[in-house]
Amino acid sequence: MIEAWTWPTPNGHKLHIALEELELPYKLVPVNIGAGEQFKPEFLAITPNHRIPAIVDPDGPGGKPIRLFESGAILIYLGEKAGKLIPKDPAARYICLEWVMFQMSGVGPMFGQFGHFNNYAPEKIPYALERYQNEVKRLHRVLDKRLSEAEWLAGDEYSIADIIMYPWLRFPERRNVDPQDYPHVKRWFDAMSARPAVQRGCAVLSEKQRQGPITDKERDVMFGKTQFAAR
Repeated sequence: MIEAWTWPTPNGHKLHIALEELELPYKLVPVNIGAGEQFKPEFLAITPNHRIPAIVDPDGPGGKPIRLFESGAILIYLGEKAGKLIPKDPAARYICLEWVMFQMSGVGPMFGQFGHFNNYAPEKIPYALERYQNEVKRLHRVLDKRLSEAEWLAGDEYSIADIIMYPWLRFPERRNVDPQDYPHVKRWFDAMSARPAVQRGCAVLSEKQRQGPITDKERDVMFGKTQFAAR
């Protein structure tokens, strides 16, 4: 059974949705990132980057255990393990991986930076807010163009590219985005939201979701000296 070391964040929900879609048995190991549990030795033994999600699969390649971090690598591994959600056609496979990398290198980091400066920074910095707001909207335009050409990000097939993207497209109001401005993204998003496995994945650990403003302790753990201490 796969150990899923995770928390209810967009990156955590990528893993939850993939496990539900692939119907792989898993055991949750919650890692409370606001409380600093990502710095515990048992988690650092899996990922030196102290970020969720991470997995431990006791039945990895050749029947040997494997530990993995980075959500893109994890979803590729899980898709290949289950033999699903990665196109078999070589060209379509590379297109799938292309959009996986687009999420990892663009959507996640840029949306995350906007979220930080808009919601968590102790002071509003107009330059940062404008820069990341513009990038958020540009990335939406890229997605909208792609989804005007194809039903799913990889083409005709639903894939890990859709799974890895979806959690970051939730709650557009937090990014000052009007879904009506991106009709093809909205069509895709609504189709994703209707999938039972996506609904189940997004419900994982939902009771652990932080409510209310960030506390000073959480700010220190996630963005302050605790986050950047040498380990």
